[in-house]
Amino acid sequence: MASDRAFAQYDIEKKSLLVAYVLWFFLGYVGAHRFYLGKPLSGFIMLAFSAAVLLLTLVSFGVLGFLWALVGLWWLIDALLIPGIAAGRNSRIADRLLGRR
Repeated sequence: MASDRAFAQYDIEKKSLLVAYVLWFFLGYVGAHRFYLGKPLSGFIMLAFSAAVLLLTLVSFGVLGFLWALVGLWWLIDALLIPGIAAGRNSRIADRLLGRR
């Protein structure tokens, strides 16, 4: 028969489903629940995969975000340049049609 000491040690080491689900809910994407449940290899694989996806996402959003910021800046500057661009174009059209230089 198992001793009282073994039962006590079991109570100390057993894993809580509540804790496992809380870890899964808040930190599941990095494998925290797997580390807690004694699955360090699959926890590390999840952590590495999540880190790679996060890095790629940040890089792509960073590059795309920077490019969109440039496009947005160009768009705003164009709002100020349009009157001059239109005046220049209209002047060239008038010169061509009216035979000016």
